[in-house]
Amino acid sequence: MAAVPPGIRMLVSFDRDQWYRALTFILTFLLYTSFHLSRKPISIVKSELHKNCSSVSEIATLASSSGSPQPPPQSHHTDMDCSWKPFDKKNYRQLLGAMDYSFLCAYAVGMYLSGIIGERLPIRLYLTVGMLSSGLFTCLFGLGYVYNIHSMGFYVCVQVANGLVQTTGWPSVVTCISNWFGKGRRGLVMGLWNSHTSVGNILGSLIAGYWVSSNWGMSFIVPGIIIAVMGVVCFFFLIEHPNDLKSMYAQNTSPGKRQVPTKSWNGVNGHTEVYHQYKDNQTQAYCYYEDSVQNRKSYDTELLLPSDSVCVPAQTVVVVKRESEPSAISFMGALRIPGVIEFSLCLLFAKLVSYTFLFWLPLYITKTAHLDAKKAGDLSTLFDVGGIVGGILAGVISDKLGKRATTCAVMLLLAAPTLYGFSMISEFGFGPTIGMLLVCGGLVNGPYSLITTAVSADLGTHKSLKGNARALSTVTAIIDGTGSIGAALGPLLAGLLSAGGWDRVFYMLMTADFLALLCLLRLVTKELTSSKSPPISAVELKEL
Repeated sequence: MAAVPPGIRMLVSFDRDQWYRALTFILTFLLYTSFHLSRKPISIVKSELHKNCSSVSEIATLASSSGSPQPPPQSHHTDMDCSWKPFDKKNYRQLLGAMDYSFLCAYAVGMYLSGIIGERLPIRLYLTVGMLSSGLFTCLFGLGYVYNIHSMGFYVCVQVANGLVQTTGWPSVVTCISNWFGKGRRGLVMGLWNSHTSVGNILGSLIAGYWVSSNWGMSFIVPGIIIAVMGVVCFFFLIEHPNDLKSMYAQNTSPGKRQVPTKSWNGVNGHTEVYHQYKDNQTQAYCYYEDSVQNRKSYDTELLLPSDSVCVPAQTVVVVKRESEPSAISFMGALRIPGVIEFSLCLLFAKLVSYTFLFWLPLYITKTAHLDAKKAGDLSTLFDVGGIVGGILAGVISDKLGKRATTCAVMLLLAAPTLYGFSMISEFGFGPTIGMLLVCGGLVNGPYSLITTAVSADLGTHKSLKGNARALSTVTAIIDGTGSIGAALGPLLAGLLSAGGWDRVFYMLMTADFLALLCLLRLVTKELTSSKSPPISAVELKEL
């Protein structure tokens, strides 16, 4: 008999719950990857919406002077200007910044509402509708190229609508992944899982860069189709909570497969109706039907058996009083959880830096390194590669030390001078630029990744909530919603400041990093002055 291959032995070693946990990890990873994949094209297409018209004119002049019979390549639109109206004006940076701001401002406002709504609706359906809607609006932006639309109002409205529907994503996936994974090694698990942000940015850059020079409309249409398809996958396969599986298997169990010995019930001492009574949450003795009405008013009673003679299983039946479903936490109640306000404000400034890079890095590389849109987009993906490593390192270190705030503070402290170094070294060629992109990505996205995942999950299951798991979505939405305010301000300020030189943009980013560090000082001091803080326990309370 041949030996069983080691791969098969490994596969059968996992139980059913572990397979479902792996499915949830991979599926939620892919779902949110598609969200970021659909956000990235706008940063790649910016350099195409406003081209360097002088270089285009020089190419046309050279082609005509050489006597080439081939006519110069025609633009899709018929305007003499090489840029796409209305981004052909001198204030194009402000217009592009306004487009970013419209999306991110709508995202920030909608995020506060999204968590509250998400706790009251089935996550699977809520996320599916959001992804299908996001796919629609992403495709609409690309259709502006197909139908030659030059209205600024059209693009702003599409961005606002897309920003609102994209808020369904983050609270939903964080709640789902936290339901399946406990606090043990949460930083590592969340650090690996949160790499979907950088993976989505990388894929979005590559997909958008493939079409940006020939047909930038497809740079939006293809990501829009991808996120819509993933919405359908979400509808068919997402499992919100492990308890959903228990109820499914309980329903599929056939009661006729197992024969249970039975005996006839004829009552006790002539009493054929038996109740179980409770008082002040303490189980009391059985009481019979003849108990006085006054006595029954002071107790909660439940009918155990019907009045007719029936056959019942000859086994012990334990009757437990069902507790009421925990109510969703209020907005103010979530703010009162220790650490929510500090981490929310820290994320505001950390996300300001991260999203400024997300929306403006390709254009910055195009202008300073004089590369075309595709090459600049490909080079900008190195920032996200560094972000993957930084997020994982932040999670591992915070798990080991048990100090989330201190881990974020150290990375923020190192990020500020690194940003200044990037602004200087980026002028000295590709080698130093590549190295600084990787380092900046790790230090900038590390705290951002840790706060939006492990920290949010920790606070959403804080001991002050007394096991109320329904607070997680609201807490996650408050933290990420506050961070999204910074995400909206960063690209807008970058558009305004870059007109006076890119140095001003980097000074703004360094200032934001220091402010993020200041927001954590109280929590860092508390962590460092407290007794030796052990790593976060792997023990978790499971909802039965």
